[in-house]
Amino acid sequence: MTTDTLTLPAPAKLNRLLRITGQRPDGYHELQTLFQFLDHGDELSLTLRRDGEIRLVPSLPGVSAEQNLVVRAARLLQSETGCRSGVDMSLTKRLPMGGGLGGGSSNAATALLGLDRLWGLGLHEDRLAELGLRLGADVPVFVRGRSAWAEGIGERLTPVALDTPWFVVVHPGIPVPTAAVFGAAQLTRNTPPITMARALQGGASSWRNDCEPTVRLLYPEVAEVLDWLGARAPAMLTGTGACVFAWVDSETEAKRILTNLPCRFTAFKARGLNLSPLHAALDG
Repeated sequence: MTTDTLTLPAPAKLNRLLRITGQRPDGYHELQTLFQFLDHGDELSLTLRRDGEIRLVPSLPGVSAEQNLVVRAARLLQSETGCRSGVDMSLTKRLPMGGGLGGGSSNAATALLGLDRLWGLGLHEDRLAELGLRLGADVPVFVRGRSAWAEGIGERLTPVALDTPWFVVVHPGIPVPTAAVFGAAQLTRNTPPITMARALQGGASSWRNDCEPTVRLLYPEVAEVLDWLGARAPAMLTGTGACVFAWVDSETEAKRILTNLPCRFTAFKARGLNLSPLHAALDG
């Protein structure tokens, strides 16, 4: 990496647990969740510009520059710091949109940390996480870069050390809009809160996702993936979907499951991580 160009990972995340404990007056839901990173994701290249222009090439199909979180992150950082530098950005997408893997939020976090480095701003992680929260509730966990127990709307983070199994992640080929799930009348919104210690003591066998019954009902394609993958290993929805993941003991077992993948699904295998590949790249 040269001083004028950075190419950085924007990793996927899984919600190993997701409990919905209430709904706030502003419409946001109170959550308890466990975030874990994967060694798989998108990639963002940043090249310094001296003219202050912010450009993303190519643009994402169906997403305007004003909506794109990478562009919004760059403009927010520029406006908050008065930085006069610009950037050319190139995003390699591997994570499906609307998949529950945090792709957009991860892209935004990579843009914030990468541009902080590229532009020589020297902002503290706390400040970058604060800015990230203005872009989305999941952005701070990617800025922090550590597996975490999260509460509130997902922004109150406590680092944790989780097991790091291999995962098989399957996408049914459809997006699941977060707003559609959180707006569904049948969604459970009153799960009793638990402590982080109790959640961790229970372990993966007791973890669940409160969104899963609603997504299963509203999206038959996701229900089909849950049934197919669940017949082969312990499986769960991540986030609000659409991706479903299963944890397995080895890469060999992950490969075996993928050899039988129906052609109507797409999938990948990945290792769970407690430190984000983004932070490993920046610190390396």
